[in-house]
Amino acid sequence: MKGVNVTFLFIVLHLFSCSKETESNIVLLDPDIPTDTPLVFGEGIISTESYEFAITFTPEMDELYFTRRKPGEDNTIYCMQLVDDKWSSPKPAFFTATKGWDFEPHINPKGDKLYFGSTRPLNDTPKPPGLHQWYSKREAKGWSTPIPLQKPFVDRTIIMYLTSTEEGNLYFTAGEKGDAPEDWVIYKSIKEDGQYKSIDRMGKEINTAAKWVAHSYIAPNESYMIYDFKSDLGYGESDLYISFNKNEKWSRPFNMGPKINTDQTEMAASVSPDGKYLFFHRGGENEGNIYWVGFRPIKEEMEKNFNQHQYLKEP
Repeated sequence: MKGVNVTFLFIVLHLFSCSKETESNIVLLDPDIPTDTPLVFGEGIISTESYEFAITFTPEMDELYFTRRKPGEDNTIYCMQLVDDKWSSPKPAFFTATKGWDFEPHINPKGDKLYFGSTRPLNDTPKPPGLHQWYSKREAKGWSTPIPLQKPFVDRTIIMYLTSTEEGNLYFTAGEKGDAPEDWVIYKSIKEDGQYKSIDRMGKEINTAAKWVAHSYIAPNESYMIYDFKSDLGYGESDLYISFNKNEKWSRPFNMGPKINTDQTEMAASVSPDGKYLFFHRGGENEGNIYWVGFRPIKEEMEKNFNQHQYLKEP
């Protein structure tokens, strides 16, 4: 029994130590930790006078990637790394396109794949230009040279803001041929026997009758999804919504409320690997920054509303 107690204590101390280390990594970058009111993240470093959005972290939160669009320029993915307890300055990612542009990076929950959208030409294929998904693998010496996702993804002209689950299932924004951008919606692709065999449009619970339904962040265990769209029932431009997955059935979306959503555009959400913080973009047409806020209390309140069956009206 004593051996069991010692083992249990070791596990608890190890988990606590990991949690403290992860949190300290963020503090080293931005010491102003938010609670229930969103704050600009990394002001003057990550969030500047440019247009920043779509941030992602490695599981250890010692490396991050985000999108920046400087005035008059195209989207570029920037990278920062924690070295000797000090964050490096943001620099364009090693894979920055020489033709076309890159945006909306996502590191999967296992930390072994880095996905991003790109308009760069597809290697050795006759496919026309478009917005395709590329990925790098984590190797012993770092990230590999990126390659495009193949079938069935490469057959789509537009796939953006891809996020993934622990099981490798992929969620993203896409549209049918001829769709206007405001009519694109959320799709998913389930990994079966190590392969992606189809792309499936999600149901009307997720893809409401609103406009600009996009930027789906899927929880690693697929228990919830945060995404954005514009609705007459919202607070202004696109708002952030959360939907819960119970028994493989998705709820209607809950607006995440006036502390998160404003008369500006809120979009491109992600959650820190430790589940503590929600990151998202807030801004206008040509300006905006990355914000962050404590996520767990918000999620608990939203889930409480779900459990009480207080659904929103159909947007």
